Amino acid sequence: MGAWFPWKRRTTTQQQVAVEVQVQPTRTGVSLRSFILWLGPALMVSIAYMDPGNYGTDIAAGAGFKYDLLWACWLASGMAMLLQYLSGKLGIVSGYSLPELVRKSLVKRSYVIPYWVAAEAAAAATDLAEYLGTVLGLNLLFGIPLLYAAIFGALDVILLLTMMTRRWRLIEQYFALLISILVIGILYNLIVVKPDLTQVGYHSLVPFASSNAAFLVVVGVIGATVMPHALYVHSWLSKNKMDIVGRKTSGGNLGSAITDSMKPMASHHPYSNQQIEKTRKIHLIETVTVLTIAGVVNAGILLIAIPLYPNTNITVHDFVQGVGQMFGPAIAIIFVLTLLASGLSSSALGTIAGQVIMEGLIGKHWNIWARRIVTRFINVFPTTFAILLGIDPLSLLVYSQVILSLMIPLPMIPLVYYTSKKKFMAGFVNRRSTLILAVITVALIMAFNSFLLYTIFVPR
Repeated sequence: MGAWFPWKRRTTTQQQVAVEVQVQPTRTGVSLRSFILWLGPALMVSIAYMDPGNYGTDIAAGAGFKYDLLWACWLASGMAMLLQYLSGKLGIVSGYSLPELVRKSLVKRSYVIPYWVAAEAAAAATDLAEYLGTVLGLNLLFGIPLLYAAIFGALDVILLLTMMTRRWRLIEQYFALLISILVIGILYNLIVVKPDLTQVGYHSLVPFASSNAAFLVVVGVIGATVMPHALYVHSWLSKNKMDIVGRKTSGGNLGSAITDSMKPMASHHPYSNQQIEKTRKIHLIETVTVLTIAGVVNAGILLIAIPLYPNTNITVHDFVQGVGQMFGPAIAIIFVLTLLASGLSSSALGTIAGQVIMEGLIGKHWNIWARRIVTRFINVFPTTFAILLGIDPLSLLVYSQVILSLMIPLPMIPLVYYTSKKKFMAGFVNRRSTLILAVITVALIMAFNSFLLYTIFVPR
């Protein structure tokens, strides 16, 4: 496989040689200024772990089984944290996104196209769940009928695409604003609900599922947390941010337009081992910090639903009405605001991920307006049709999660492989302990999702 790797075939600069030589990374410090300048990639990706799909599974876990399944939220967050760290590190060290490396590995177009189609299907399924979050948020917050909310919810494409013709920093600020609303809102809800801290501590550490129904919810919590598009896009975000920060620190322009920055890299980025190691450390700190917050939000949604126990068939509408009656209308309104913020921000990440997947795998740049409109139309159609038939939109989440369950191994397996090989990572290859944890994570996720698929497709 080493024959195709671009920096093996070119006359490299001295800095590139320093990256290619298999040496151990040097020790470097991380300043607060460097961290703030870097902040963005993991922050944007974190919304994948607080998206509307997580709302549905967490509410079902809390209202159906009280504190029993709290451990599943922490397990899912831990696995997500490890995989996202590997994805970001891949972009930082190699200078390529995960889709780009997959394309170079597969070589033949007859292999790349099926992989690309599968990856695009995962991105579309993810966008369906995110779109449903926006629709439900509009319906619950403003009382807009679901049919009209489905139409209005599709118009977020205009806001998003307008921003994506501007500077990249604006996109990061958009995510920061919506995620702040989400996090602060859930923390407020937790303060009002006041969960039992003793129960929280015990069930955070003791794994327990009292029945097959409980285990299925566990699978849902984990399946809704680790999403394929987030693993694809983090590698691109990190390698792209490294170049932006590099231009900034060297006197260049920090805010490059997304239309320019989304062009695939022509060659490995020319950074020294010291620069790469410093960036890797900052990336590690950012990933652990923001995904810990995302984990708290995940667990928080579950804890907020506990007062409605026992209700194994609860919907978001039932939840909002129930907590509103118990704790007052403020908590219900704030919760719906967080759901709307979750839908809008996760939808934006899905758009970026879809573009990254297409350009990385087939090397073509499709007009982002056309892409977003087509993707949103694909998801508006089944949602609107379901509403006209009187079907609860949340039921569509089941089908989207099944698709995502099938697609998760597509990015996970190549990601662990690339980050464990010196020809891609040089001296920054995964340590043995990291590799063992990564393999265990992949095996657990595949086992959980396989069980989910078995329960759905095998008749009883």
